[in-house]
Amino acid sequence: MYIIAGLGNPGKEYKWTRHNTGFEVINKLAFDHNIDMKTRKFRAVIGSGVIAGQKVKLAMPQTYMNNSGESLRDMLKYFEVPPERMIVVYDDTALPVGDIRVREQGSAGGQKGMKSIIYQLETDVFPRVRVGIGAKPESWDMSDYVLSGFKKNEFDDIVKGITLAGEAVCAVLKDGIGAAMGRFNKRVIMDTEDM
Repeated sequence: MYIIAGLGNPGKEYKWTRHNTGFEVINKLAFDHNIDMKTRKFRAVIGSGVIAGQKVKLAMPQTYMNNSGESLRDMLKYFEVPPERMIVVYDDTALPVGDIRVREQGSAGGQKGMKSIIYQLETDVFPRVRVGIGAKPESWDMSDYVLSGFKKNEFDDIVKGITLAGEAVCAVLKDGIGAAMGRFNKRVIMDTEDM
C-alpha cells in the first residue's frame, strides 16, 4: 500500500491558494480514480482506493501546512507503511507555475510542510512530486505570496501542472520512482534541492 499525501491548509479561505496546490492534486486523483475523500482520521481527510494497480490512501492533512508531519507520522505508523511508500505532493516557489519535478529524496527546500514531515519521520528518503507556483515577487512577503491566489494568466498553467502531477504519481505507482523521474524531469531547472 502507498500513502499519497497532498499538502495544504484546511478551510475555504485557502482553497485555490498557491500553498494548496498539493490538495488540488489529491482532489484530481480522487476524482479521476473514483475515490471518496470522506474519512476523517489522523487529523486528515482520507480516501481509500486503487491507482495503477496499487492500493492507496489519499490524504490531505488538516493540521495546517507547518504541522503536516504530525498527521503523516501517525498515519504511516498506524498503517505500517514505510516512508519510501509515501508520495508527498506540494507546491514549490523554485519552479515556474505548472512545472513539476519528481524526486526520490532530498531536503525541504524551504517548504515548511516538508520540513515538518522530515522532522517527524526523521528521514528525507521518500518520493515527492513538486508543483511549481512561481517565484515570489521581490516586494512580497513569502507567507503572503504562498497564501495568494493564482492570476488569470497563470490558471491554465497551474491546471496543467496539477494534471501532470497526478500523472507523475500514477507513474511512480506503476513504473517506480526512477522511471517517473526519467519521464517527468526532462527540463533542467536550477533549484535548491540540486545545490
